[in-house]
Amino acid sequence: MRGRLETFLTLAVLGLFALFIAWAEGNLNPYYQRILNTAFVYVVAAVGYNLVNGIAGQFSLGPNAFMALGGYTAALLMLPLTQKQMVWFLQPLVWPFNAFSLPGHLFIVALLAAGLVAALGGLLVGYPALRLRGDYLAIATFGFGEIIFVLANNLIPLTNGSLGIKAIPEYTNLWWSGGAAVATLLLVRNLASSSFGRAMRAIREDEVAAEAMGINIFRTKLLAFILSAFLGGIAGALLATLITTISPTLFTFTMTFNLLIIIVLGGLGSVTGSAVTALIFAFLQEGLRFLEAPTRIGPWLVPGIPGMRMVVFSLLLVFLMIFYRRGLFGRSELSWDLLLRRLPGRRQSRAPHL
Repeated sequence: MRGRLETFLTLAVLGLFALFIAWAEGNLNPYYQRILNTAFVYVVAAVGYNLVNGIAGQFSLGPNAFMALGGYTAALLMLPLTQKQMVWFLQPLVWPFNAFSLPGHLFIVALLAAGLVAALGGLLVGYPALRLRGDYLAIATFGFGEIIFVLANNLIPLTNGSLGIKAIPEYTNLWWSGGAAVATLLLVRNLASSSFGRAMRAIREDEVAAEAMGINIFRTKLLAFILSAFLGGIAGALLATLITTISPTLFTFTMTFNLLIIIVLGGLGSVTGSAVTALIFAFLQEGLRFLEAPTRIGPWLVPGIPGMRMVVFSLLLVFLMIFYRRGLFGRSELSWDLLLRRLPGRRQSRAPHL
């Protein structure tokens, strides 16, 4: 009975979410649409990142690299041929990207291709690094991010170097970003509650004990890492086709730092926690923009301080590390079962006194 009720409630929420997206697409201010799109992209990236760092317990510092791979892949596939000729005026674009362009109705193909390219990158860096223990994965993924940054700056026939790729068609809307966010949540949430998810949590708690239980440590970690990279690639593709301009500076370590703040704030291992804090972070990031703008205090004009928002987020991360290490949700999840148990009249009644 409870299972059917939870299924009904989930379908009802999804229906309301679809109605909200339909309303927002036609009525919401474009400025707030852009913020909401960015928030949904953060949800995809953060939930995928938490799969490795939180659920599997492996410290990765490379989501910016996988987002870059996905972003450039989507841009190369979706940019019209005439625009490609204008963008690559220093050196011609390499084959086969100079010979074709995907139409808008095949945007899903570009998203999947972006995810697969990022997953291949995850396989290349994860296969050697995940055989080792300790902080080797963090070092390897950080180095991989720097390699991608250098390649993006220097592979001009493929990435257009530091000039980046401009005038990318804006295919990402609330349907695409919101749909990707919901699909990511459902995928990772169900995966976390499966036998594979239990294997990841066992590895997180104690690799030696997990191996003694018959869990294939390397294969489990590698699959989690590849799936995380796949979701990062999709997030990068959505971001590229949202802001319509990408360059190597978009995918620096700052992107990883932002995602790290999100998953730590939400709680390492909490899927819904990452989703909620991703939404909060996106709106805070825009709301704190005034800190970097000039401000007049009486007769004095105080100049803006570039990067002040990152100072605020850095202080927030330090505060969390010292006083609230488990984050807002810890390892708990928002669920219908939790909500139903908290409703009046649903709590288990106490035994009567004799």
